[in-house]
Amino acid sequence: MKSLPLAALLAASLAFAPPAAAKLSKAEAAMTRTVAAEQERSIALLERLVNQNSGSLNLAGVEKVGAMMRAELEPLGFTVTWKPTPETKRAGHLIAVRKGRPDAKRLLLIAHLDTVFEPDSPFQRFTRKDGWGEGPGAGDDKGGMVVIVAALRAMQAAGTLNGANIEIHMTGDEEDAGDPVALARADLVEAGKRSDVALDFEGLVRDDGADMGSIARRSSESWTVTATGKSAHSSGIFSADVGDGAIYELARIVRDFRAELPEPNLTFNVGLIAGGQEAALDAGGIRATATGKTNIVAPIAIARGDLRTLSGEQSARVRAKMAAIVARHLPGTGATLAFDPGAYPPMAPTDGNRALLAKLNGVNRDLGLAEMAPLDPLKRGAGDISFVAADVDGIAGLGPYSTGDHAPGEKVELDSITRQATRAAILMSRLAAEKRVAP
Repeated sequence: MKSLPLAALLAASLAFAPPAAAKLSKAEAAMTRTVAAEQERSIALLERLVNQNSGSLNLAGVEKVGAMMRAELEPLGFTVTWKPTPETKRAGHLIAVRKGRPDAKRLLLIAHLDTVFEPDSPFQRFTRKDGWGEGPGAGDDKGGMVVIVAALRAMQAAGTLNGANIEIHMTGDEEDAGDPVALARADLVEAGKRSDVALDFEGLVRDDGADMGSIARRSSESWTVTATGKSAHSSGIFSADVGDGAIYELARIVRDFRAELPEPNLTFNVGLIAGGQEAALDAGGIRATATGKTNIVAPIAIARGDLRTLSGEQSARVRAKMAAIVARHLPGTGATLAFDPGAYPPMAPTDGNRALLAKLNGVNRDLGLAEMAPLDPLKRGAGDISFVAADVDGIAGLGPYSTGDHAPGEKVELDSITRQATRAAILMSRLAAEKRVAP
């Protein structure tokens, strides 16, 4: 006998559950049925979104995806604004607001319109097979936007959208942030300051097959070390007059980073290195050129890498340790350490975030789903929710489950759209019914 998809199983289990065993309210049961009934509508929306290329640098394509989302959100009572950002060399952001009861908690929903797949990528179209939808951005993050729409439509059908205070920010440059990042994320940061809860709809992460709750995301920042030395004939290397040269100095620094920096929840990588008689980085810091000869002591060497931390305190401490390592030079050398502006800040695992996961697990219990343990932050990259993490409690990973993100073959588990939209609709309805605490 062919097994039923999760959407049908959820709907059937609620329809036939005895009243004494039912743990959902009448409105919540209605939301569950609506999400299940509209699964094919959700998949059709996903296909349309995926088939419109919206690589971060395809500004017109990103704006077209924004227009598709406007068409979904305005009928739900949202006031939708397109915020162009030519000053950051990116398309812009979609901002949608639905005002409810003045005393109701303010929810901030976060997703992104762009993907890593530019128009020249061979991976461009949506295909569906064996319960999976494959295509560019199917999981990251067009699937997340579909979950938002499905959840909000279920709330509208059940009457719980009325009175809810919801603000949605769908950024157009999450995969390749505009410069300066402070300007590119200014609207999102301000939204975080006026919100009570932040819900991020990037993809669900599983660990050993279990759905996990993301209450923390690490930072992402880039650094550059530039080492200098005296240019001289190689026969004088290590002498008092010549010293050790720039390449040995840079090698010392990289070695000491590896030996002295490691601690829990920290990673640091050296992604690019060059040195010689001449060495330089391109404007984007992603390519290096170098020239030199074996009999010339190198006067310059450059390394670039990244740093990922779990808290602002950890970031400050590790930065200071890196600076101290760089400062203890080999003979006849010097070095400087610089951090790029525009880092993604960390989302620390706060008590408020843990409390929010507990509320989500209350939804899971009432749906008969397994509780979600906190995800190890080492298993998740940086994201837009981190820009509001210092100001508001939040949880990430409310989008669908996907595999192969950021590579040809990216695909989303279609049944997970139903599960995640049902969870989100009930969670948002319960949060929207809570009164906000006056600042």
